[in-house]
Amino acid sequence: MSRFLFTFLILFVAWLGFTTSLHPQELITGAVVSLIIAFVAFKTFTDFGLSFFHPQKIFNIIKFIAVFLVALIKSNFDVARRVVLPSLPINPGIVTYKTELKSDTAKVFLANAITLTPGTLSIDVIGDELFIHWIDVISTDPEVIFNEIGADFEKILKEIFE
Repeated sequence: MSRFLFTFLILFVAWLGFTTSLHPQELITGAVVSLIIAFVAFKTFTDFGLSFFHPQKIFNIIKFIAVFLVALIKSNFDVARRVVLPSLPINPGIVTYKTELKSDTAKVFLANAITLTPGTLSIDVIGDELFIHWIDVISTDPEVIFNEIGADFEKILKEIFE
């Protein structure tokens, strides 16, 4: 029941975000559509229930967004600097990033966070390894790769999803 309610709430909030309307007919339609979709899809939609809305998890989600935005800004400046100053060396390559995350949902969030920061692109996830194209491979040491690419993301994602 908790997973069903979680799915319904997420879908209904998305409905409200897309319609941007609080007219009664929009609210009723959104509730009915969200209920139908939640009933059909809640088992595959999420592994989480209402416990996901625990204040500590909400705090960690906000912390993740802040850490992501800082990484996004830093990597944007790094890539922009490489474009403006073509004399700066680049050393593109594909590296293997070994994650400690167990949840598939957490791995998806990690891969997307890595992809959304310029200079890195998640290519594939196989088991506990992410294959990432990196604009400037500074090391092939797994520990350096882990710390440079996603350690900050992973730490917070563990607190959110596990």
